[in-house]
Amino acid sequence: MLNRYDFNSSKEERDSLRSQKRKEYERLRKRCHQILKRTEKSVKLKGTAGNVCNEDNECFSQVFDSPGLEDMVSGRRSHSTEGGSPVFDDSDHRICDHSHPTSLSSDSFLEGEVDKRVVISQDACAGETESSDSDSSEEDENTPLLSSEIIEENDIHKDDNGSSSPSQIEGRSATPTDEDFATWRRIILLDAVRANDDWIIYSPSQASVSTMKAQRLAESVGLKDYDDLEPCRIFHAARLVSILEAYALYDPEIGYCQGMSDLLSPIISVVEDDSEAFWCFAGFMKRARHNFRLDEVGIRRQLNIVSKIIKCKDNHLYRHLEKLQAEDCFFVYRMVIVLFRRELNFEQTLCLWEVMWADQAAIRAGIARSAWGRMRLRAPPTDDLLLYAIAACVLQRRKLIIEKYSSMDEIMRECNSMAGHLDVWKLLDDAHDLVVNLHDKI
Repeated sequence: MLNRYDFNSSKEERDSLRSQKRKEYERLRKRCHQILKRTEKSVKLKGTAGNVCNEDNECFSQVFDSPGLEDMVSGRRSHSTEGGSPVFDDSDHRICDHSHPTSLSSDSFLEGEVDKRVVISQDACAGETESSDSDSSEEDENTPLLSSEIIEENDIHKDDNGSSSPSQIEGRSATPTDEDFATWRRIILLDAVRANDDWIIYSPSQASVSTMKAQRLAESVGLKDYDDLEPCRIFHAARLVSILEAYALYDPEIGYCQGMSDLLSPIISVVEDDSEAFWCFAGFMKRARHNFRLDEVGIRRQLNIVSKIIKCKDNHLYRHLEKLQAEDCFFVYRMVIVLFRRELNFEQTLCLWEVMWADQAAIRAGIARSAWGRMRLRAPPTDDLLLYAIAACVLQRRKLIIEKYSSMDEIMRECNSMAGHLDVWKLLDDAHDLVVNLHDKI
């Protein structure tokens, strides 16, 4: 369902593709090791090991002291257009310098997390290196030509406003620098050790991993600051680091952004082979990568669709949101970014995602709405099932929002407190009802 293999492929074709993709993944991991080796060598030559340590501590300090979700969102929305959709111009709140084009691609307003973009304000000292001629030539040899695949997929799912590919919009080089990689890696390491552990009961083989195996894998990816985590969580964090680093090189226009670890964690809990998990994640990100673009066109499009669904279904609620200047539905930003991962538990997340993937697979297989109607099933497949589910989630709380909440911040707090209180099957039923009644109007 993640478009990992063609539906009509034979076993021999799948085995051949699996072998080819494994080699590509191994080349990406080799490049990660080469870059890390170069940065370590450069640090030693400059004699700045102590300074690196101090700067890392400053990074951690700034990360933990940075503004929370609500403050950042409130400030960000102050740049919205009057009476309309938000412009998302958050220049006053972007900690990163836009002269560094490969910084994180979207502001990460995830409740309980900090805005890791603040890390970029620190000099990526580990990346300020000069690679040797031999390292450079070896890396060029091992660089897979992957950008065309990503851009082709992006053209297929082009935004309604005719936006161009990320490379055209964001002006980013397809070849990341060592500094880019150092920045991504620093944030990946932070996010990996904070990963949710609700997957453990669903993956007994990984839950029972030995301390030695976990520590060996952690050492191989340079994961050190895992404090007193149990072996299974160390192992899980190390796998996150390995795959996310490789993905940052695979898709350097996006790189790594906070929220990606939330999307990968359930996949590696189910798929135990790192190469298979990487390519499943890459297939997943072909759709989700728009959430992490620096210009935020993808996010704006999706929030606009949620707003339209609510307006068509419940005009009374929509007028109340207008009075609160919340009709842009910015309060569901986190749901869009991580696809309900923070609101649903592990099992519920997989249920929702698999229904979404099934819809997308049906569309890829050419099952059109007319054919769906002839089959007499309730709702036609849609690429935007997630957005209908988010709108359904808001509509389920319409009375509370209308009668008790008088600001966007209050609605956001309600949305961010839904974790553990959602019925995923009721959510999907309501979402499908919305699809049936509104898909021709949206």
